[in-house]
Amino acid sequence: MKIRQAVGAVVFQKNEYLLVHKIKNIDSETDIIGHWDFPKGGVEKSDKDIENAILRELREETGSDNYRIIKRFDNEICFTFPKGYKYDMQETVMFYVEYQGDREDLASQDEEIDDVKFFSKDVLMKTLFLEETREFLYEIKL
Repeated sequence: MKIRQAVGAVVFQKNEYLLVHKIKNIDSETDIIGHWDFPKGGVEKSDKDIENAILRELREETGSDNYRIIKRFDNEICFTFPKGYKYDMQETVMFYVEYQGDREDLASQDEEIDDVKFFSKDVLMKTLFLEETREFLYEIKL
């Protein structure tokens, strides 16, 4: 079984949470429908450590370096990929991260992402597409 090691972040600023609009998945030939999710991505060999991996992913997906890691969550987001993907499963280590910028620097640098936006907590739960991500939020009691 091929397991993809990944990182993700619940990014907040004041009472809002940052999501990215994902329109493509480079690990599959299959098209995906666009959906909103937390910034997430695979750990790469060039990443010095897991904290470095999440900061790199945030830079790639949002265009910004204005982040401060608050903590690593104990819970992970795990799911199985559909057939046709490069991997069978993904295990995502999640971080709680504060965005410290003025939002002027937010613009995706990644071909998988076409929009970056902040949402209130109420709208967040309705906007998140993936069931595994919503379940994670219930577990951490955000």
